[in-house]
Amino acid sequence: MDAHAFPVTRSEAEWRQKLTPEQYRIMREHGTEQPGSCALLHEHRQGTFACAGCDSPLFASTLKFESGTGWPSFNDPIPGSVETHSDRSFGMVRTEVHCATCGSHLGHVFPDGPPPTGLRYCINGVALNFSPKG
Repeated sequence: MDAHAFPVTRSEAEWRQKLTPEQYRIMREHGTEQPGSCALLHEHRQGTFACAGCDSPLFASTLKFESGTGWPSFNDPIPGSVETHSDRSFGMVRTEVHCATCGSHLGHVFPDGPPPTGLRYCINGVALNFSPKG
């Protein structure tokens, strides 16, 4: 993680205790889950997707769509919930998405989504918790 101070901080030991090994690899070490491997990919109920690291609400289910990529995809996050920065890993330039509250890596955003935003927030499902509405 960078030196940016986030509202929620934990030691590496605390992160390892809170997260599963796969969540730690993805959220704290900028990994990626296997496409199609997360049950949240097929979650279609109304509700909210929150950060698995700090429980901050990130995405409303009304903006989730099927992208065919194998990862949960959203048009737009809840305002102020995520931050982005340039990711130049693996010989390409992408825009990384991380939680604005705890800094955990969530995925990437691409300019190939459907209207109205034209964006596709491609998010690792294990970085999310889902709470159904009601």
